[in-house]
Amino acid sequence: EVQLVESGGGLVQPGGSLRLSCAASGFTFSSYAMSWVRQAPGKGLEWVANINSGGGSTSYADSVKGRFTISRDNANNMVYLQMNSLKPEDTAVYLCHANWNFKVRYWGQGTQVTVSS
Repeated sequence: EVQLVESGGGLVQPGGSLRLSCAASGFTFSSYAMSWVRQAPGKGLEWVANINSGGGSTSYADSVKGRFTISRDNANNMVYLQMNSLKPEDTAVYLCHANWNFKVRYWGQGTQVTVSS
């Protein structure tokens, strides 16, 4: 059974930091690029960050560039999103996506991040 389980979300003050984790199972994790995507209340999905299968190449949305860092640990089937200098507009449900040939193949249920005073 394919599973992507996000964790690490919660309530944080503006300017704070949070690290999200995504645990993958049921597929060859190291063969897939991974992305973090988020959905704010009442809005559609917004792509946040991407990392290639080997972890040597990353990319970010302009809105998070310089603040967020995506990483992965293929030995443990994990992908992470380190979020620093958080802003209220970062409030959203964050989901991890497993991608193959630029298509989303698997996705998780998401973890809630709330940035508020």
